[in-house]
Amino acid sequence: MEIKFSKLSGAGNDFIIIDNRNLSISLTPLQINALCTRRTGIGADGLILIEPSANYSFSMKYHNADGFLGSMCGNGGRCAVYFAFATGIPAEAGNSYTFEANGNRYDAWVTAPETVRLRMLAPENFRNDIAIEGFACHSVNTGSPHAIIYISDLEKADVTGTGRTIRHRTDVFPDGTNVNFIEITSPDSLSLRTFERGVEDETLACGTGAVAAALMSHRLGKIEGKTVNVKVKSGDILEVRFSDDMQEVFLTGPAKIVYKGSFTID
Repeated sequence: MEIKFSKLSGAGNDFIIIDNRNLSISLTPLQINALCTRRTGIGADGLILIEPSANYSFSMKYHNADGFLGSMCGNGGRCAVYFAFATGIPAEAGNSYTFEANGNRYDAWVTAPETVRLRMLAPENFRNDIAIEGFACHSVNTGSPHAIIYISDLEKADVTGTGRTIRHRTDVFPDGTNVNFIEITSPDSLSLRTFERGVEDETLACGTGAVAAALMSHRLGKIEGKTVNVKVKSGDILEVRFSDDMQEVFLTGPAKIVYKGSFTID
């Protein structure tokens, strides 16, 4: 069976996206993992199936690079919307889309060429000053769980080693966690590096991680204002904007089609 796909990048987070609105495609975790494996496969941080929805523009089914269904991916959601826009999937109105992922509704807008703004879920489960692996760690769930560590020299952070250790500390994070290292760079900006659960490595960007970093930094008084520019590993900037009570949260940044192709499975 030959399957067509598009490869998209959201600020460096890359995804294999497949139009499965006719529900003809079924991939196993092993197949997805092989497709996402770099050098021997297409290579990606995750794979997204665009499927039909009874109530919204489409349904997004996100798989981590390990092949298994994942929690919400902010950059993946933005890329899914740009794929829908570029593919001609009907919008709700103008360049506005609604879609569902993991049983939740998301709203998004294509605001400029290759730029998508996504309304995120309200954050949950803020935790402060967790002593772990010699760090004062904070955590919050922004659709996916995130641990947060502030550091003075981000370039020297052992993102892979320390990140992998904390990611697997199930005594503190029962379901595992993404791990974010943050350096505050101005009153309204920060730099971020993330070890992602499911990818099991540092990625070039993380949307829910950028949101977690911005909200926690504002909550702790490290950032002023309610619009935060987050510089990710790729060098791109993600904008996080939120209301006073943090119940309205928006993630805006680049999303583009890198290339299109096809692959064959048995």
